[in-house]
This record gives sequence, structure tokens and C-alpha cells, in this order.
Amino acid sequence: MKEHQKLSKLSLIYCTFFGSGLLPKMPGTYGSLAAMLVAYLISLFSIINFFFIFSVILFFISIPIVQKAMKQSKTSDPGWIVIDEVAGQWLSFAFTPIAILLDHPWLFLVGFILFRFFDIIKPLGIQSLEKLPGAWGVMSDDMLGGFYAGILLALLAIHAL
Repeated sequence: MKEHQKLSKLSLIYCTFFGSGLLPKMPGTYGSLAAMLVAYLISLFSIINFFFIFSVILFFISIPIVQKAMKQSKTSDPGWIVIDEVAGQWLSFAFTPIAILLDHPWLFLVGFILFRFFDIIKPLGIQSLEKLPGAWGVMSDDMLGGFYAGILLALLAIHAL
């Protein structure tokens, strides 16, 4: 039995971001890609950038849910939990105005690539946040990676446009 099968359907849908974390081989990349696509869709209907607020709310809502999922599945930071990537990926778009993102949609791809870089390589203190206990470690490293990616994306957008 796969460890994620011990979760309720609602917890599984949430933690895997609608199943994107259950795709084979690269669940974090699939979760980030799904988050980027949802961010683009959200942007189409927004005039203000809410990604900072969305990301922070998602972070705090996710802590107890991810903690419970880890306990139920008897795992620590399993790859199929990708809600952390979603929060981090959304934070990577938080510092660039929506109008600029929509005028230059390739910036969504750049934000995706920057976030994946920081999420995989884990430089500049990101790796140390993984050592926080339980869900705090799972969620926090992605938030810092998203912050770094967001600052770089905003700087690139300002200087490239």
C-alpha cells in the first residue's frame, strides 16, 4: 500500500495539489508547474497582485494539514506532498506587478525556473530550514526559495522591460 493512500481524499487532493504530486518521477516540478498555471489563471482575473497574501495564507493553513498527512502516512517530507511548492511558487510571483506579468507572460516561466532552481539547489540558508520540525521544515524551505525567486524575478522584470 502506498503511504499516501492512508489519507482522506480531501487531504490527499490538498497535499498533492489536485493530484499533481502523484505524477511519477518529478512530483515537485509537477506541483510547481500546476501552481504556475493556476497563478496565470488567477492573474487573468486580478488587477492587484495577491500572491503574497495567497502564499502566506496557504503556508499557515498547510502546516497542520501537512503535519497530519505526514503522521498518517508515517513519512517525513514525502515527494507527493507538493502544497509547499505551490506556496513557494506563488510567492515567486508576489513582487512583480500583475500588469507586467500579463504583458509579458514568459515571466511566469522564468518565475517557475527560478523557483525550481532554489527549490532543488537550496542555497542561501534554504537547506537549513528543512531541518525545522515536521511540517514547518517541509513548508519553510519552499517559502524562502519562493522569496528569493520572487526578488530575482522582480529585478529581472524591471531591468528587462
